[in-house]
Amino acid sequence: MSRISSSWELVKASWGVLLADKELVIFPIISFFASMVVVVTFFLPMLFAGVFDAIFAGGAQVLGLIVGFAFYIFLYFVTFFFNSALVGAAIIRMEGGDPTVGDGLRIAFKHIGSIFGYAVIAATIGLLLRAIAERFGFFARIVVGLIGFAWNIATFLVVPTLVVEGVGPVDGVKRSAALLKKTWGEQLVGYTSIGLIFSLLILGIILVGIALVVVTAVAGLTWLAVGFALLAILALILLGLISSSLNGIFTAAVYQYATTGESKYFDPDTVKNTFKQK
Repeated sequence: MSRISSSWELVKASWGVLLADKELVIFPIISFFASMVVVVTFFLPMLFAGVFDAIFAGGAQVLGLIVGFAFYIFLYFVTFFFNSALVGAAIIRMEGGDPTVGDGLRIAFKHIGSIFGYAVIAATIGLLLRAIAERFGFFARIVVGLIGFAWNIATFLVVPTLVVEGVGPVDGVKRSAALLKKTWGEQLVGYTSIGLIFSLLILGIILVGIALVVVTAVAGLTWLAVGFALLAILALILLGLISSSLNGIFTAAVYQYATTGESKYFDPDTVKNTFKQK
């Protein structure tokens, strides 16, 4: 099965789960608004207190680093928390249950300590890699990119491991890496399959939207141009929500297959073909 064909099979399989529980898309929506709350909570007080001016003037660099690190941690935490809720609900569905949004949130709250610990680890590594890339230039960015890719592979199954097995964040990373290595080998193929497909869809909407807006604007149909622009924005938002939901569902299905050897919604060959044995 070709990579493109496998990608479509993965999307269709994930889509089947999402159709069975459409409310799963609520988790990315809540995550988005919660992230906006984090942004506002950190930046507005700093703006009005003149902290940004002090940082740019070189007088509060340590404070800037501390606040920046805290911001990253809480932003990561919000993302992982609601992704954990999504994965937990998806696993309930894959086991034959009928999950609600409340079920997913209860699962996430039950493991909130481990989720926060993993957010601290992920934020620390992310900031370190970013600092190295900015300090040492082009070649460092290449190395950092490779390290970041390896980290993403190693932590692919951390979230379902945390919420299903109840391990701590460090053990979750170790368990995730062990599951991937044990089941499919070390070289991941198709890791960005769903992301690639949705990136192409998003690009298509942007291009078509721009073309329609330009044509209608040149023709003097201002309101129609505005309508096309709003439709394109709504379509992009909807695609983003669906993509986030499908990624969470796929992660849950891969974890289920890795630990049980089967998955109700995913053809085992399709899941296996997402990875290539070394």
